[in-house]
Amino acid sequence: MAKRISLFLVGLLLLPLIAYPQDTSSTYLQDLLDAADKKNLHQHRYWQLLLHYRQNVLGGLTSEVDDPGFFNSQEGKTDPKAELQATLDQFFSPELVGRSKQVAQCAFKARFHWLRHHLQFDENRLPIQKCKRFENWVKELNPASMTLIFPSAFMNNPVSMFGHSFLRIDQQGQTEHTRILAYTINYAADVPPNAGVEFAFKGVLGGYKGFFSTIPYYIKVQEYRDIENRDIWEYRLNFSSEQIHRLLMHTWEMGNGYFDYFFFKENCAYHILSLLEIADPQLHLTDQFHFWTIPADTIRLIIQQEDFVRDISYRPAGSTNLKRKRATLEPTEVSSLHHLTQDPSFASTTEFLQIPQARQIFLLDLASDYLRYQSRMDKNLADEYQTKIQSVLLKRSQIQVPSPAFSTEPFTLSPDRGHETARMGIGIGWRNDELFEHIDIRAVYHDLLDPSPGYTPDSQVELGALSLRHYHRRNQFRIEQFTLVNVLSLAPMDSWFHRPSWKIQFGMNTVKSRSCDLCSNGYLNAGVGGAFETKIFQREVFFLFSEADVNVSGAYDEHHRIGGGLSGGIVANIIDNWKWLVSGGYLGYLFGDRSDDINISIGQRWTFAKNFSFRTVYTHHDRDNEVLAVFHGYF
Repeated sequence: MAKRISLFLVGLLLLPLIAYPQDTSSTYLQDLLDAADKKNLHQHRYWQLLLHYRQNVLGGLTSEVDDPGFFNSQEGKTDPKAELQATLDQFFSPELVGRSKQVAQCAFKARFHWLRHHLQFDENRLPIQKCKRFENWVKELNPASMTLIFPSAFMNNPVSMFGHSFLRIDQQGQTEHTRILAYTINYAADVPPNAGVEFAFKGVLGGYKGFFSTIPYYIKVQEYRDIENRDIWEYRLNFSSEQIHRLLMHTWEMGNGYFDYFFFKENCAYHILSLLEIADPQLHLTDQFHFWTIPADTIRLIIQQEDFVRDISYRPAGSTNLKRKRATLEPTEVSSLHHLTQDPSFASTTEFLQIPQARQIFLLDLASDYLRYQSRMDKNLADEYQTKIQSVLLKRSQIQVPSPAFSTEPFTLSPDRGHETARMGIGIGWRNDELFEHIDIRAVYHDLLDPSPGYTPDSQVELGALSLRHYHRRNQFRIEQFTLVNVLSLAPMDSWFHRPSWKIQFGMNTVKSRSCDLCSNGYLNAGVGGAFETKIFQREVFFLFSEADVNVSGAYDEHHRIGGGLSGGIVANIIDNWKWLVSGGYLGYLFGDRSDDINISIGQRWTFAKNFSFRTVYTHHDRDNEVLAVFHGYF
């Protein structure tokens, strides 16, 4: 009897479980799918940001991520709802997914975090996985704040001509002096060594894969500031700890995906903006860039966001630091410095020891800085420079006085202070006794006569510049000029710096010849030369090029001419708002149309607001004279 009573009581205890069996994972998954569908989570802006969906021109969405392993659904690239459903399903699975080979809850950490918040996961029905790898990564980063980094343009590398941008993760307890030990979040194309000409085509057409990576900041500083001699601007962002954590979670899951890298659009600046939108979805940053993304434009955009940037700091390039320090020397100190760099034993001579101790310290520090710079620039003599550096440092160590701080001023303002990169102009002119109206528009970026603040000094990069004219006497509208590429880099030389100047131009212009009044002409011009600077007014740069020139036009015998010659000129800043560019040259053509051309150009620009300027230009070619006055606005 007692046994029967016991069995009866056990039956009563098990009755609820028999009547209400435990939910299986598939049952709970369906509950989550229903809840997500009811809330239309797949249409939520944040879900679409996490998957990098963008509106198609003809409707629908497509993700910019190109790695199939980033999606849990085969239709995930174009179907946000299918991807959300497949992602929820995958959260129940122990399968290792993505390039990181983790369970989905850990591989797609940001998605899991967001869906868990909106669907309130029941941990008894969906066990939460421990993500040790992610937790250890965040612990090592030890984030306290986030800084957007902008190394300025580097003219000797096509991928860096517009500058670069990446993020620095500032750690708890770091100071301005120790931030160099922080980690960065960088996006870049995976380009094989010695890509050469291939890079130009694949970089423009999306032929390379682009990946996010976390690299120590000191490595990036060494690359940009010390090797490439690029000034670095740092924009400390006003992010909360929660926003930083969201950004890091998404960076982690982006380790499972790549993008096809497009140099002009989906580049470093564009995808860094997409991370900032993850941190703060109220930002609409990537929406502002439809055809191209110029890093300097993205800097100006974030500055415009209210209370977004906390402060701005500057890290000078090695060459900038050297030039600014050298500029403070007296003539006798210049001579002493020269002796030190040639023979460090000069520091033991009576002549050097008579110099005040503070200036001895300054000269020894500057000598070691200069010798380090030369050892990086000239690898063939690196050992010789290292020997001299050690001797200079030994002499410096004998003076037991700390080096005073030196504040290095940049040669140009921060990039957010520069003009916008697109430009439009309207003007009037005279050409060979005929009046014309003139309109021009340029996609990007900057020429020598544009307002200088915020741009790399003595550099010019123009892409996609078009000018249209209406000539009165003949009542003719025509495309006057189209510039596909116009790049020029002036590098003033002196006893310390010996980098050559160079230029290349490719496009179409209008010429006058013996047989044609106004004829379209395709041209390719390239040159290499040298430059030096003076300070007669504010600053002047004199330059001289040896160049080659190719023309293709019906205006010439055999429809082409090929030759070369010399050109030179001066770029002069008279005052802050007033700049002149005077140039001239001789080209002789030995192939095709045998002719020659003496060209002269005199131009001046007056800036009357950050994004407005007025310029006049006089140009002369063989039998061809022109004067143009034009107002330019930048946008």
